[in-house]
Amino acid sequence: MTEPSGSYRFVEDLHAAFASRKAAIRRRLAEFGTISRHEYFYEMAYCILTPQSSATRAAAAIDALRLLDRWDDHDLLARILARQESYIRFHRTKARHLVRAHTQFPEIAIRLEEGEPGAQLRNWLVANVSGLGWKEASHFLRNIGHRNLAILDRHILKNLQRHGVLSSPPRTMTRTNYLAIEQQFALFCIHVGLTMDELDLLFWSRETGQVLK
Repeated sequence: MTEPSGSYRFVEDLHAAFASRKAAIRRRLAEFGTISRHEYFYEMAYCILTPQSSATRAAAAIDALRLLDRWDDHDLLARILARQESYIRFHRTKARHLVRAHTQFPEIAIRLEEGEPGAQLRNWLVANVSGLGWKEASHFLRNIGHRNLAILDRHILKNLQRHGVLSSPPRTMTRTNYLAIEQQFALFCIHVGLTMDELDLLFWSRETGQVLK
């Protein structure tokens, strides 16, 4: 398991960067809290598509799939995901995940309505929904208004290492590693006086120049 480095670094730089983006970050977080329940499936589909594909391509793919509105045809979905303007890596596998998620979504929606804490919902999603690992389930829940769940993709891990939260990223992201790093991230948030969600969007904006979802 990856160990914490033992000393935090560049905290003043972090605060300066946050100050310059604070309004946009907090506006985006407020938007997540107001998302309509009718959008939940599309947010889940987006999070299924993002691993190893860009956020902009995943968003373009979801826009195309919304217009199509055919979630039961694997081959058709795979063709849409293979288009150049919305190309998604592993599109055939992800098309299968989308078909299953759409079929299962009435059950998922009931679970989301029951008021469970985000961490418990994440456990259930990872165990029951194809295509949602720890990172993807955390991303989905954040995008529909849940808070303080780490979305540990390579950009976040790189920034955590930069600031001394981690000595190095893990070679494999097991459940144990994921939850341990999430705890280290949470302690760092307390130290710097920012929330995990604020830092997530700040780290992403460093990589992309935008406050994305």
